[in-house]
Amino acid sequence: MFKRLPGDEARNLVSTTPDTAVVFRPAVVSTPAILTIVLLVFRMLAGLVRTIWRHPIACAIPVALGAAWCVYGWPASASLLGTVVLLLISWAFLDRPSFSRLVGYRLLAWWRFVWVYRRHWQPVMTVSGLGRHIRGRDYLPVLGKVTCTSWADQVTVRMLKGQAVKDWTDRLDHLAQGFGATSCRVSLVKAGQLMLTFPRNDPLSQPLPALPVHEEPTVGPVEIGKREDGQPWRLKVHGTHVLVAGATGAGKGSIIWSVIRSLLPAAQAGLVELWAVDPKLMELSYGRDLFGSRYAATPEECVDLLDEAVCVMQKRAARFAGLQRSHTPTIEDPFVLVVVDEVAFLTAYQSDRQLRQRISSALATLTTQGRAVGVGVLAALQDPRKEVMNIRNLFPDKIALRLDESEQVDMVLGDGARDRGALADHISPVPELGAGVGYVRLEASPEPVRVRAAYVTDADIHAMVDAYGPYGQAA
Repeated sequence: MFKRLPGDEARNLVSTTPDTAVVFRPAVVSTPAILTIVLLVFRMLAGLVRTIWRHPIACAIPVALGAAWCVYGWPASASLLGTVVLLLISWAFLDRPSFSRLVGYRLLAWWRFVWVYRRHWQPVMTVSGLGRHIRGRDYLPVLGKVTCTSWADQVTVRMLKGQAVKDWTDRLDHLAQGFGATSCRVSLVKAGQLMLTFPRNDPLSQPLPALPVHEEPTVGPVEIGKREDGQPWRLKVHGTHVLVAGATGAGKGSIIWSVIRSLLPAAQAGLVELWAVDPKLMELSYGRDLFGSRYAATPEECVDLLDEAVCVMQKRAARFAGLQRSHTPTIEDPFVLVVVDEVAFLTAYQSDRQLRQRISSALATLTTQGRAVGVGVLAALQDPRKEVMNIRNLFPDKIALRLDESEQVDMVLGDGARDRGALADHISPVPELGAGVGYVRLEASPEPVRVRAAYVTDADIHAMVDAYGPYGQAA
């Protein structure tokens, strides 16, 4: 009976006879030597084919040098090697972007695959709990392709059967420290396959100056900063509503003024109207002439301006009914952007209950019905709690700047956003390092993207007022 028990079951045996030893003899199967040799040769050939398939250029270079050595001798091989190195160096100096894209990042990816990820894969997976050791065998997630960009390593991984994405998002710190990175982000590529992103440097560490104002008027996605991958950050404001949340000094003004700055040519052309609600009397009042009569500061003025925006929205909806389902900005029906700075002062901290209810009702009406007829809301606040801003879910697009608590990240960007790498509570409070840095979650994608808004200085706002202020006063 004992011979039929698996090896791990022997420890569960309990003898009822005192001083009687349990004898266990596991079955031993002898593998023929020829079968072992065939398996080893097959694994070597499979690894060679896989290496050639993944790295054809890296494999072709030593083969070509070896062939030249065998046919023409070592001087010819050395000359060929020197020529290739000289050509690569010249290419790197003459056209560094193309060299980095076609050669440099591929060599870096191969080196980091061998020296960093494959070398430390087993211990990191085992210690972090993502690997399993069952009956003497190690079951590890499969390390896939490593791709290097200018700022990060992107590692594809095939999960173990039965694993979930949450198993990986709960171990972001383990993965980052295990592979020598400052942070790690997890995104789902397809069923059973993940993408791990390990930043090597921070392309958003330096403040961005105010972007130049384009002469061509546009209401499409406006460029207001830079994304972490180096691409321009273009924010959609027409046909949506945007909520910006961040602590004091996080850079909410950078986003607001960058959006206004990008829309000024369209406002001058009559395709956009900028309405400002400024209960703090600090941020938007600096460029008050850009808004003309559509500027409100006191609670009474704010509620009147919001009610006026609701009236514009309802009149347009009545005219568009049965004729069109979306809005195209024209001089007759321009895009109206209502900018609300510190919306919580109006919805939660307003002492007059009647005014508070009117403001909340107007904002809820605008955010539920306004974008189809060309009325958008750009709101900023410091405290994203539900009791402070109970209509935050009515904003399709959300931006989380520096926040004080980790729980606030999911309040702004939605459940699970912090687990997917939106560490807004870790953004530096130093203005030079963290002002304007945040994570944006768009309606079309649940994955948070790290961005930084350009900083619009007081001198830039004065220049904007001088150039476009007469239009605002006329409006």
